[in-house]
Amino acid sequence: MPKASYHFPQGFLWGTATSSHQVEGGNTNNNWSAWENKPGKIVNGQKAGLACDWWGGRWQEDFDRAAQGGQTSHRLSLEWSRIQPSRDRWNEDSLAYYREMITGLNQRGIKPMITLHHFTDPLWLMDSEGWLNGETPALFAAYVKKTVAALSDMCDLWCTLNEPNLYALLGYVAGNFPPGRRGDLGALFAVYENLLKAHALAYLAIHELQPEAQVGLAINRSLLVAGRRWNPADRWITHMANWISGDAFMRPFQTGVFRLLGRKRCISGLKGSLDYFGMNYYYRQIMEVAPREKNGLYSRIFYEEDGEPSPSGKFGNTPRGMYAALTWAKGFNLPIYITENGIEDREDSLRRRYIIQNLHQVWRAINMSLPVRGYYHWSLVDNFEWTDGWENRFGLWELDTATQVRTMRPSARLYAEICHENGITTELVERYCPEVLEKVFPFN
Repeated sequence: MPKASYHFPQGFLWGTATSSHQVEGGNTNNNWSAWENKPGKIVNGQKAGLACDWWGGRWQEDFDRAAQGGQTSHRLSLEWSRIQPSRDRWNEDSLAYYREMITGLNQRGIKPMITLHHFTDPLWLMDSEGWLNGETPALFAAYVKKTVAALSDMCDLWCTLNEPNLYALLGYVAGNFPPGRRGDLGALFAVYENLLKAHALAYLAIHELQPEAQVGLAINRSLLVAGRRWNPADRWITHMANWISGDAFMRPFQTGVFRLLGRKRCISGLKGSLDYFGMNYYYRQIMEVAPREKNGLYSRIFYEEDGEPSPSGKFGNTPRGMYAALTWAKGFNLPIYITENGIEDREDSLRRRYIIQNLHQVWRAINMSLPVRGYYHWSLVDNFEWTDGWENRFGLWELDTATQVRTMRPSARLYAEICHENGITTELVERYCPEVLEKVFPFN
């Protein structure tokens, strides 16, 4: 077979992503630590516990692994409840520890992207109704100002909010994330509104402290497409689901007006308050109206014919959806970072195909002049996966939670070669996942 390659632009950022509660260990003052202690909330009653022991110092060895693997950036989050353990107190020791971690990244030649909110909130905030409270955007902005003032000499790439759309939908509509409210569309509107206000205030605060900063957020864009294009009901329900879960939150950045469920708000400072577009893409699914399905939406959701479900069935390898999601992101006329992309696969049998095929679609998008600047794989090491606990494993490196021993998976070696090569080659695909060679390099 002929030899070929797909190379990425010079300076393209290759990285992995993590979040504080999922890797640090010992977080006991946030909404997720409280959620884990409620019966039936986490699979098999599991808890984050020591997690990956980053607060105990094991971030150093994991950052070494990232550097040795050719990664040039890492997206990590900070724990608000550590930095501000109560409404009237800041913890300078926590900020100093985060400085040490970020110094560690910079010393290894790894550019930090810092996420300021990744699903977790201090208990004191939740005691005051959390993101339903109109005061919360200002409280978040104060936390951002304090944190960025302490760290801005070490980082200029900031992500204000991680998946605010999922935070609101899972916490206030589906009810399986804290605070566990189900079907509360009024709360969904209020939480979306307050998150948008919080971003606008944080954007202003960061740029006042650091005018040259690049500030964005990470939106989840796991797409739904109509199963029967000829069926108006399928097209309508798919459009509504995609709108509520994505467009409703993102369009206000272009217009300054938030619209949802027949209501609207003008949000000061929101229009134009993104310097880049952060997108988390995992999979695409098919949606069809199914009146007999008593699931709240009376619909059936499944993977396309050539999609490969993960072992749990909750995720899937649907690489064409990556290209579609990037095309959607292009409409915002901003540089794009793929801030998360990965699949749970304890045995590491699917992940190699997933990485290669999704990155092929990223290369296609760049080749069509889409401004994709970097890719962050989820995740560097197995971590605590929210309601799925330790059952779903996303890491390039396997974690033994009993011993904290890390074991390199074949996908870690694959990703390291991609990072060092700044691209994908036929030799690399032949070595790690020959079964997709003709899909990625279709010579015939």
